[in-house]
Amino acid sequence: METRARTLVKSIVWTLVGLVSMILVGLAFTGSVAIGGAMAVVNAVLGFACYLLYERIWARISWGRDV
Repeated sequence: METRARTLVKSIVWTLVGLVSMILVGLAFTGSVAIGGAMAVVNAVLGFACYLLYERIWARISWGRDV
């Protein structure tokens, strides 16, 4: 089973990857760093919460694990 600390670190790293990519997408579509950045922050907060919850749910499911 994964520890909560590992899940948290994975969630933070994934959020940072998403934040950078979303800033670039937002910039490409709007031409504005401010709007692209705002889009990225909203996306990062929602994505972080969803990923953290998703990982904790899967940490409790034993299906598919080698024991």
